[in-house]
Amino acid sequence: MQTSKKIAIVGSGLVGTLLGIYLKRRGHTVHIFDRSPDIRKINFSGRSINLVLSQRGIKALQDVGLEDEILGIGIPVEKRAIHTGVDTVTNQFYGKDGEVIYSISRGLLNKKMVDLAEKAGVEFFFESKIWDVTLSDATLHMGEEERGEWTELKYDLVFGADGAFSRIRHRMQRQSMFNYSQEFLNIGYKELNIPANPDGSHKLDKGSLHIWPRGNYMLMALANLDGSFTCTLFMPHDGENSFESLQTKEQLVDFFAEHFPDTKEVIPNLVEDFFKNPTSYLVTMKCFPWTYSDKVALIGDACHAIVPFYGHGMNAGFEDITVLEQMMEKYGDDWANLLNDYENSRKPNADAIAELSYRNFMEMSAKTADKKFLLQKKIEKWFSEKHPDKWIPLYSRVTFSHQPYSEALAEGDKQNKIMEEILSMESIEEIWDTEVIEHRILDLLK
Repeated sequence: MQTSKKIAIVGSGLVGTLLGIYLKRRGHTVHIFDRSPDIRKINFSGRSINLVLSQRGIKALQDVGLEDEILGIGIPVEKRAIHTGVDTVTNQFYGKDGEVIYSISRGLLNKKMVDLAEKAGVEFFFESKIWDVTLSDATLHMGEEERGEWTELKYDLVFGADGAFSRIRHRMQRQSMFNYSQEFLNIGYKELNIPANPDGSHKLDKGSLHIWPRGNYMLMALANLDGSFTCTLFMPHDGENSFESLQTKEQLVDFFAEHFPDTKEVIPNLVEDFFKNPTSYLVTMKCFPWTYSDKVALIGDACHAIVPFYGHGMNAGFEDITVLEQMMEKYGDDWANLLNDYENSRKPNADAIAELSYRNFMEMSAKTADKKFLLQKKIEKWFSEKHPDKWIPLYSRVTFSHQPYSEALAEGDKQNKIMEEILSMESIEEIWDTEVIEHRILDLLK
């Protein structure tokens, strides 16, 4: 065990609550602050993308015995269902037999995590606005107004788990030698809903991530336990085929009739949901360093917010905790070296998953309907089944393994160059599963 410290976590989201459980189990006093009300007491809807839990996140839950609790509120998803036309659906399985990811409602999971953290002995302070932190001595400054009177709260260590627009990081940014960047996509998103059938069953296959790819915009749907699907419409903010271009009920209905005709029967509240729910923004945020001495550290979206197209925002944040736990095991009470190794270990991998997530939007919105891309996926699956020791597809490396993201990205780039050469071969559509192709890939792997 480490020597007990008084630790504050700012942010009661998924990463903050799981981190609280880890720290509490190591004997620390843990207080979690959040400016929002207790999520268990509010109706959470309107601006959510369902979460996808995969191996990296599952490992972090396993290590504190919470895997069964959380998987119990998830739905196994084994494949993408690509809706390319009115009655045309192409299935792409994610991995080998039995390999699945889990669709989980963000609101449901967050409520569950707060319950579990409280049960572990973590103390929560909701509707508590943290405006600043004194880095040198881990003192939080709390008050009702940013320019009003503040109360000082002294801690041994503060973790900023307060998301992409973190107040804790905001203070760290005002140091010299602090690098920071944020990049907004011109793509926004809006939540829609597919309700359950009258008998509570799902209107679509619940074991699939449903995608309607349409180039620079797309619709996506993931199942919920109650028989509904959370749908997310991703579109440019302005220009042709954008949120800006859909201002009236007639424009919206005509747009969906033309581009997503097979959704008419399953999204009965399209108009109401579209105009009621906000249009949200997508941002990639990078920074460094993530820590200040042995007093303050950033974790999760507060230091590496990414776009959601690989489904790894939560998984990457949970993996931060796995690495932090390894460093606590290694360094014990030497928090300065512990935090230094944590940030240096995670930074290259956070940058890699940010890049992978950005690229995956192009894959999901455009390439999933491209014949060449679909052939590439078929060849990769065929070859990897014949030579599992020589070819692990990029998606499997990222989602079904614990290989560092940076290594997965580098290997994926090498594989893509090989596949570019294979796809350029004459009559590849006819000979893709022959010995000629198998031997050519083996040669290129040497």
